[in-house]
Amino acid sequence: MSGRRSRQSSGSCSSSRITDDQIVELVSKLHQLLPEIRNTTSTKRSNKASADKVLQETCNYIRNLHKEMDDLSARLSQLLSTIDTDSPEAAIIRTLI
Repeated sequence: MSGRRSRQSSGSCSSSRITDDQIVELVSKLHQLLPEIRNTTSTKRSNKASADKVLQETCNYIRNLHKEMDDLSARLSQLLSTIDTDSPEAAIIRTLI
């Protein structure tokens, strides 16, 4: 990882730079948030997963959330096109979005 080496060898320790310990902590937090990893980790095995697996699963999870949001948006658009815009149902939907 040449980027990490160049940051470490630059000699300036700015408070805005993230440390390796902070990266490990952030990856651990991501690990705990991801349902795919959390649900497949058994209690007998270590809860640690490699950083690349956690980051890959994070990307997959975000992609799935985007797809789900697009699907829900399409369903909402379809629903709105089939109801009377002056109906109580339409008013409720408008207050939710």
